[in-house]
Amino acid sequence: MQPSAAPDLADLAHTHARSAHWLATATATAAVVALAGLLQPGPAGASAAPAAAPRPAPAPEAAGADYPLDCGGGPRTVAERATGDLDGDRNPETVAVVHCEAGSGTPPSGVYVLTRGKEKGTPARVVATLVAPDEHRSVTELAVRDGAVRATLLGYSSPDVPSCCPDEKEQVSWRWQSGAFVRAGQADARGV
Repeated sequence: MQPSAAPDLADLAHTHARSAHWLATATATAAVVALAGLLQPGPAGASAAPAAAPRPAPAPEAAGADYPLDCGGGPRTVAERATGDLDGDRNPETVAVVHCEAGSGTPPSGVYVLTRGKEKGTPARVVATLVAPDEHRSVTELAVRDGAVRATLLGYSSPDVPSCCPDEKEQVSWRWQSGAFVRAGQADARGV
């Protein structure tokens, strides 16, 4: 039998554990663990937004729309506006309360639903009239909540009631159903 050509393991330097060797090994291991922690992917879950979800368009501007309101050549005022998704398409509509400017009295209001113009850069367009000015109502509160338009309408029990002092109050709401806005309300004939 021939003697092995391999050196005796006791003579190799790397087989003797020294404290510097253990310290270098521990430092290298810690660096690998820290680097692996930095390179982890972000958490998966419901908080991550889907990449394919389109962003909703901004709500239409009420100021530039062409309202079906005859002010006899005088200016119109957008008194109130509210926005929200009324038809479930994930894009907001604007509801605007508009009336003619008047020096005194309470001019009747129109309540209109606006959607974005058909082409980019075109003004918003009126797609529904919820309250026509010829109904002689004014609006004191307007909101869009849970897909419904909610408003407080003030009106007159007879033509003898002065225009400064409406004597009827009605809480109303409209909801988009089967291709149209359906109105629900509760009249309060008591004085306001």
